[in-house]
Amino acid sequence: MKDVDSFIESLRNAPEENIFNPWWQRDELHDDYSNSPEIRRNHLKFYLQERLGHCRYLLVGEALGYQGGHFSGIAMTSERMLLGHLSNKGIRPEHIFTTIGPMRTSREDVRKDGFSEPTATIVWGHLLSAGIDPYTFTIWNALPWHPYHAGKGMLSNRTPVDREFETGLQCLQRLIKLMEPEKIVAVGEKSAIQLEKLQIEFYKVRHPANGGAGKFRDQFTALM
Repeated sequence: MKDVDSFIESLRNAPEENIFNPWWQRDELHDDYSNSPEIRRNHLKFYLQERLGHCRYLLVGEALGYQGGHFSGIAMTSERMLLGHLSNKGIRPEHIFTTIGPMRTSREDVRKDGFSEPTATIVWGHLLSAGIDPYTFTIWNALPWHPYHAGKGMLSNRTPVDREFETGLQCLQRLIKLMEPEKIVAVGEKSAIQLEKLQIEFYKVRHPANGGAGKFRDQFTALM
């Protein structure tokens, strides 16, 4: 699909300071393979491609995290999900994409079973347990890349600054045009602020972090 390929190509244009671009940059300390960025591009490509034309919900978080998309290449989606290590929680690799077999990109000596992101587990777990077809929802972030603390290294997260969000907003607009979702859902206050700038209709739910999992579940269920 040329449109998906063009979108992924556009993700090259990330801010340069303390931002990791998982699709076009290699994490020299923690990636296992020289072609890790290509693996992550393929993950994202087929994740999006398999949802084209039937996206009911677009969930928009704040930014990519080191335990999620940094290594998986997909927002709010962890390596452990891709590798089948969360099947006991009802989240299986085939819920994410099926065209290709998923691969880890982090070194095994860094995390034996791959990285796991608590927010990702809560979000995917609730949507699947609510009976929503995983190929009818897409997850993205207001800032698509991973912002990290310079002093802590790439295995850290930080809140994006305004100029970074501005760049990310252009990607979000392109994704909305590509996926044509029926409903857009801001997951948390930061993403809601960015969506307001686009002057489009959207819903807002509590972010699951910091004790917000219950409210997230209740609020998302209410808008289904």
